[in-house]
Amino acid sequence: MLGSRVHIKGSARQKLGAELKKAYSRGASIRTLAHGCGRSYGFVHRVLTEAGTAMRTRGGSEDSRRTVAVVVVGG
Repeated sequence: MLGSRVHIKGSARQKLGAELKKAYSRGASIRTLAHGCGRSYGFVHRVLTEAGTAMRTRGGSEDSRRTVAVVVVGG
């Protein structure tokens, strides 16, 4: 857990960005990541953006909203 008043710069910020990016790509929300490291939503979003993270759209991942249709062929 990082202090909310501690400035994170240079290689430490890049390392944190890589770790957050990995967790975000596995499906963690920005709010969950912010709570986990004791920082604000805005800070985590900014670090993810700096790390080159492809941000998801609002409302969660598309996979969770996708409807799967099952087609039976022959039968």
